[in-house]
Amino acid sequence: MPTTALHAHTMSPDGTLREALDATDDINRILTLAREAGMLVTLDGQIGGEKYQSIAGSLNAFRRFARALCNGSTQAAAR
Repeated sequence: MPTTALHAHTMSPDGTLREALDATDDINRILTLAREAGMLVTLDGQIGGEKYQSIAGSLNAFRRFARALCNGSTQAAAR
C-alpha cells in the first residue's frame, strides 16, 4: 500500500492551502484513532518535512481501529 506524505506548508495539486491543511488534519485523526484502538504509532524518521511512521498492534487492536475508522466515515457522511 503506497504511503502519501502530506504537509501543511505544501500547496495541494489544485493550489489551495486549505485542502492541504484538511489532508493533514485527516492524517492526524487517523493516527489518533489508531492510538485510541491500542496500536503503537512510532516516528521512524524525518527527512525535511516528510515524516516516516509505523503503526503496529494486535489483530484485535487493528479490528478496533477499523471499526472506529468505519464509524467515523459513516458519521462524516451523515453530516
